[in-house]
Amino acid sequence: MIAIQFQTVKKPVERDTRDIWQLREALLKEKELQSSLLTEIRSIEEKLLAYESERKQSKEQALRDTLDELKVEAGMTMAEGPGITLSVEPMIEEFQLGSQIKKVVSPELLKRLLNELNMYDAKYISIDGQRIINTTVIRDINNETKIDGHSLKNLPIEIKVAADNSAAAEKLYNRMKASKATEEFFIEDLRLVVNEVSPKITVPAYENPIRIRHFELVKEVEGGDG
Repeated sequence: MIAIQFQTVKKPVERDTRDIWQLREALLKEKELQSSLLTEIRSIEEKLLAYESERKQSKEQALRDTLDELKVEAGMTMAEGPGITLSVEPMIEEFQLGSQIKKVVSPELLKRLLNELNMYDAKYISIDGQRIINTTVIRDINNETKIDGHSLKNLPIEIKVAADNSAAAEKLYNRMKASKATEEFFIEDLRLVVNEVSPKITVPAYENPIRIRHFELVKEVEGGDG
């Protein structure tokens, strides 16, 4: 009885009856499947690397674009646009009458002129080839007017002013033609000439180093998002 029961419970041994060619064919299919999977894995890895590279380049490009924008706003790049030119000239009539010709323009007069130009939406300004930015200093040193260290020794002086667009340039021209600035310069024995609108005014870049003061590094907080 025990022997009969053992034979009943015991599973029969299944023998692989395939011949060698069938086994080779099965092995070939397995290798082809393995090769296909490896190819797919490589493709996915390449896509991941390409995505990571593109993501890094995108961040770098964004930083470059931001840096370029900051340089433009800081006046560190040459600027172009429609605008006008002004010139400060001595009063020739005074010279003809025997008076000493005026050779300098006071810092106060230039500052008032700049304030008026900015009020009339001037975008970019240069005086005697010197770019005017937010940190520009115009002052008198030993009876000599200087713009960020550049001396305004001789007249005439050319002032370039560029606007955002043609309409803004035309508006700027009309307002300066009607401005009292010409009278203020006349009182100082100077002539302020406002020239016609030009479709392209080139304003040079600011060439002096920009000093940053009162800035502190932000300390990273542990466990924070950075």
